[in-house]
Amino acid sequence: MFAMQYSHRLPAGHDMEAIRRRAAQRGPLWDDTEGLVFKAFVAQERGRHRAVGHLYASVYLWREPAAAASFLMGERFQNVIDSFGRPRVESWLPLDARAGAARTERAAWLRRSERALDADADRTAVFAAQAREPEAGVVATWSALDLAAWRIVRFTLLTDAPEAPDAGDGDAIYEVLHLAQPGLETLP
Repeated sequence: MFAMQYSHRLPAGHDMEAIRRRAAQRGPLWDDTEGLVFKAFVAQERGRHRAVGHLYASVYLWREPAAAASFLMGERFQNVIDSFGRPRVESWLPLDARAGAARTERAAWLRRSERALDADADRTAVFAAQAREPEAGVVATWSALDLAAWRIVRFTLLTDAPEAPDAGDGDAIYEVLHLAQPGLETLP
């Protein structure tokens, strides 16, 4: 598996309804993409859930790393570059991924949590702790290792709006504009 995200910071006055229309138009094109578990078209709006500005992002969980490489080197990603410029792509090594009890419901929110992995941490125990059953209201959850910064990053797709994160706690909340999920059924 392979996980990645790229984000586009938008001007304060940007029309977020145009972003919603873009996601509604382009989202279904991903609904049957080979090698893809999820692609979440997500947004943040300034002032909601502690967002400091407008942001549009794509969050992926790939079953096949070769499919991710094909996307990044192909025409689909060129469309992203043509629209927003070439973004920095964050990438992670997935440690665990699970469908939740709400997997048949609409994911409306995505929570991204980041925690530093201490140099003296028991990495075996940290790895084992990633395999946990999702809570109620979870469509899916996956955790991944940021190899460059030694952080654990956890993504949780939720049906209901979570509480706003505390300032500085490493969490971010995104509104899900569209969730392509051709590989959801492959997750335990």
